[in-house]
Amino acid sequence: MSEKILVLNPGSQSTKIAMYNGGERKWQKNIEHSIEELKKYPNVYDQTDMRYELIIKSVAENNDTLSDLSAVACRGGPVTVYKSGGYEVTDELIRLAREKPMSIHVSNAAMGIGKKIADSLGVKCYIYDGVTVDEMIPIVKVTGLKEMSRRGQGHTLNMRAAAIKLCEQNGWDYYAKNIAVAHLGGGITLSLHSNGVIIDMISDDEGPYSPERAGGLPGFQLINECFSGAYTEESMFKRIQRAGGLMAHLGVTDIREVEKRISDGDQKAKLVYEAMALNVAKNLAKLAVTVKGQIDSFVLTGGIAYSEYFCGMVIDYIQFLAPVSVLPGENEMDALAFGVARILKGEEKPNKFN
Repeated sequence: MSEKILVLNPGSQSTKIAMYNGGERKWQKNIEHSIEELKKYPNVYDQTDMRYELIIKSVAENNDTLSDLSAVACRGGPVTVYKSGGYEVTDELIRLAREKPMSIHVSNAAMGIGKKIADSLGVKCYIYDGVTVDEMIPIVKVTGLKEMSRRGQGHTLNMRAAAIKLCEQNGWDYYAKNIAVAHLGGGITLSLHSNGVIIDMISDDEGPYSPERAGGLPGFQLINECFSGAYTEESMFKRIQRAGGLMAHLGVTDIREVEKRISDGDQKAKLVYEAMALNVAKNLAKLAVTVKGQIDSFVLTGGIAYSEYFCGMVIDYIQFLAPVSVLPGENEMDALAFGVARILKGEEKPNKFN
């Protein structure tokens, strides 16, 4: 990879930027934004100019220049349903992000920032493996209520990068393999990659519980909780999304603390932690059923994948079905850079947004 690519990944209170050149990350910076600063802007899209100026300043502070840039890569937020791979950022995609997004998230503003930089240089801006990639085949979307269907939403950027990396390491053709991936982080999502298409996914509201998420819950009991009068819609969403899983059972989200408690003899922590690992394994097995057990490899990735203890438990449960590889970390910046590099080199064609 000889192309020079600027990567942008904005978060709620930060903007991650990195410069890649010749297949290497030359530098990376995390620009912090105070809550007081962000309060000046009515919505995330109004932050475009502010974040743009800070990015330009950071490039100069790192003794770099944008004049020889080949492309800009930015995070694709929940704007629309995507196919996997890249999309050139167009004015219409930015308009949709502002006016009709699937949900409001700061990553939606990344496209406006990236395109502004790219247009000033006469190059193109791309998003890659957006949050709402959905290539699920029809049969896996059907549920027991006609009004509801399963949908693809998860840590696609990191999971697909891990699957591709595994194939590169083994000399495999990603477009000829079946690989099931679990992203293990604050939320846990899983995906099944079959011949280059993500034909099935398990989102963080239906799969394993995690440090923060409650995951899939018994339906009848959930209904009773929702109508108990103890919760509003907002408080129930918060409970499920941010106060479930390890937080609900143990009052912490840091797995290092959980593992310390276990080493100190805490049997409750041990049970809850082992149950989380079992849930990950069971959901990987569930994905394997979609391809009738013809899995070439399972992959564990994300921040929790750094834990040999946790991964060891998952592997112990699931390795009877297929080999398990561990590729730890949330390698979003690398995934964006390398994905756009493949587009620039003609190894992949960008999708078209209609």
